[in-house]
Amino acid sequence: MANEMEELINFLSSPSPQVKKAAVDIVRGLTGSEDGLQSLATYSKTVLPSLSRLLAENKEVSEPAAEALVNLSQNSVLAAKMIEMGLIKITMDVLYKQGCEIVGPLVMLLVNLTQVDAGVESLLQVGDEKVQGLYVMKLVRSFCTSSSEKEDDPFGHVGSILVNVSKTKAGRTLLLDPKRGLLKQIIRQFDSTSLLRKQGVSGTIRNCCFEADNQLQNLLLISEFLWPALLLPVAGNKVYNEQDTSKMPLELGSALSIEREPVTDPKIRTQALEAIYLIVLQGAGRRAFWSVNGPRILQIGYEEEEDPKVMGAYEQIGSLLVEGNDTEEGSTQTSS
Repeated sequence: MANEMEELINFLSSPSPQVKKAAVDIVRGLTGSEDGLQSLATYSKTVLPSLSRLLAENKEVSEPAAEALVNLSQNSVLAAKMIEMGLIKITMDVLYKQGCEIVGPLVMLLVNLTQVDAGVESLLQVGDEKVQGLYVMKLVRSFCTSSSEKEDDPFGHVGSILVNVSKTKAGRTLLLDPKRGLLKQIIRQFDSTSLLRKQGVSGTIRNCCFEADNQLQNLLLISEFLWPALLLPVAGNKVYNEQDTSKMPLELGSALSIEREPVTDPKIRTQALEAIYLIVLQGAGRRAFWSVNGPRILQIGYEEEEDPKVMGAYEQIGSLLVEGNDTEEGSTQTSS
């Protein structure tokens, strides 16, 4: 004989809309507590498929089902089971069905599922060459074309998905592919007023810079967008004089010669500096950095910095630039 939990899960497939709605609301409520999550986890084989089927129904049923899945997916074991049963494909199909009314919870579900490597692999569609990267391209397009000015910015969390994707080599390779131009589109979102978007962009750039040892050329191809996104957050708040800005490309010099909104989040400043460090580790990256008057920008930014962790990131680049300069000067003298 079925126990109470089994009966509740059976009601998720009831032909009666009222019964189904009542059942999914109860399940969503259970996922809000640790005890409830534990109880549902025991029945994951039946509850996960039942909830995923409800995602394609009308909003009053699909929304609580999606929210329940978001809560359940915070458990890495359950997230792995969801990925195994193809929930990323189901989520993407519903998300890009015309008139989708539950964008927010579906995007949050993808954020949770891509915290697992298998989730990133599924989102990248690894193994299917015809469509590989298509889901990520769709999400990037939504991230870049939706407005962050509205109070409700459901696609703003795509930035967190991109950070997760860029933690893997396959993800970074896709984002850095110059034919697709995805990183260039993503970087432009750094101008958004949304802190959430800025954090997503800065985390994604920083992760992509781990490929600087073999993809530096592809990073420098988009330098007119890359340098402002990396240097403006760490340039301090002062208005730069013409002597400094004349040695910079126009997109940097013009931004620094006027009053601007400071980047108050230390995490973004640290990530920008870590990305710069990964670039200047390479000889060609160092030369590119000097060519935009980068060391002068960091010197001014460092003078204004108060956060110890961020200061440490400045200092790491400073010592590398001094060493790199000595090495390059030495090799020039040796060869002459």
